[in-house]
Amino acid sequence: MRKIIFIATIISLPVLVLCQATDNSPYSRFGMGDIADRNFMSSQFMGGLGSSYSDPYQINIVNPASLSHLAATSFEMGLSAKSKGLRNGVADGQTPNAYQNLWSGNLNYISLAMPLQNRVNDLLERKRRAYSVATAFTLMPYSTVGYNITTTESLDNIGEVSKNFEGEGGSYQFLWSNAIKYKDFSFGVNLGYLFGNVEYARSVQFDPSQAYFNTLFTETNRYSGFLWDAGFIYTLKLNKSSKEQDENNRVLKTLNFGVHAGTNTSFTTRTSSFQGAVQSGTGIVDTLSSSEEMSFDGTLPSTLGLGVSYYHGEKYAIGINYSRANWSNFDAHFVNNSLNNTSNLSFGAYFRPDYKSISSYFSRVYYRLGLFYNQVPNAIPDQFDNSIEDVGFSVGMGMPLFYQRKISHANLGLTVGMRGRGSAVEERYIRISFSFTFNDDEWFIKRKYN
Repeated sequence: MRKIIFIATIISLPVLVLCQATDNSPYSRFGMGDIADRNFMSSQFMGGLGSSYSDPYQINIVNPASLSHLAATSFEMGLSAKSKGLRNGVADGQTPNAYQNLWSGNLNYISLAMPLQNRVNDLLERKRRAYSVATAFTLMPYSTVGYNITTTESLDNIGEVSKNFEGEGGSYQFLWSNAIKYKDFSFGVNLGYLFGNVEYARSVQFDPSQAYFNTLFTETNRYSGFLWDAGFIYTLKLNKSSKEQDENNRVLKTLNFGVHAGTNTSFTTRTSSFQGAVQSGTGIVDTLSSSEEMSFDGTLPSTLGLGVSYYHGEKYAIGINYSRANWSNFDAHFVNNSLNNTSNLSFGAYFRPDYKSISSYFSRVYYRLGLFYNQVPNAIPDQFDNSIEDVGFSVGMGMPLFYQRKISHANLGLTVGMRGRGSAVEERYIRISFSFTFNDDEWFIKRKYN
């Protein structure tokens, strides 16, 4: 298991760092781009219940306090592929026309989490701990930028003019998460480093038969900064007294109340740019301006998340989650338009027919369902509706895998959604996601015999 985790990590690190967005989303042109979801697959397939979700064999860093509920060391990797169709002409009353369909995909995250004490030791020593401590290391995108937009218009006495806007790249976050649990109270904190770079380009091209100067502007932004947020979970045992009286025959019913929050944090952008012109026909080049790398300070938004989940033993769970990000406080020199605060609401559940079944494997599978309503921080010009919404649903399966008395999981799911309904551009997408989690309970074990 340790060799598998080590090899998978070494292979995945350069892939995640070097891969760039292959998507074409006009909305990623604004702010930092499309902000990545911190929910791992097991939570994503329930709409995103990260504020209050906890599992002994699944990682959740949305609320770092949940890490203290882990029963074994876990290594998780997630991947996804998305098919998307773009439609334009919606906001101004025209008939929607699909002008592009494309596939994109990426490695979403890799994470290694471990409890700093081994429960096997406690069982062998017949000890019950009132506390538990865990830590985790995660590498995943913070935002992605990927768009290529061209507009063409005909002007009097000038002719045809084409304007092109391109953006590519993204930013990443490396997180170190720590959590501690005492009885029914859990607390955790994420400490992270933000890095990455984005390249922007825009050009104006005139009729080749005319001796006009075609203009080109390019800009490269390199990000670095500090990230942090903290979380808290309180687990209420609804039938604690009856469970203690008859531990073997009663199902433990619990409520998880979770909250996580982070303040505004600063980051630094190092920017270099070039602006030039090329005359049609003659090929004469003129450099209008060029700047070496300059440093600018910026501000990332504060966040808040709340949630509650009900767990009926190992049979089923249901929960609701609300989160908010104050993107109106976002500040960066490369952003000329204001951004909107966002509110996200999700509802989800899972069901396991019979997790103890021996005859039927699919009775032990997690069946997950989620609904979500998310707002996008991008502000749209005043002539259109300023509220950009991302709504949809997700379904998934969590398939347990057993090897040498150890349990691991593979998660497979589908998300269907629409972003920007009623705006200038509609995005309809279908995303297929997959993750696998290796669990190992032999870390930090005290050997009784050699």
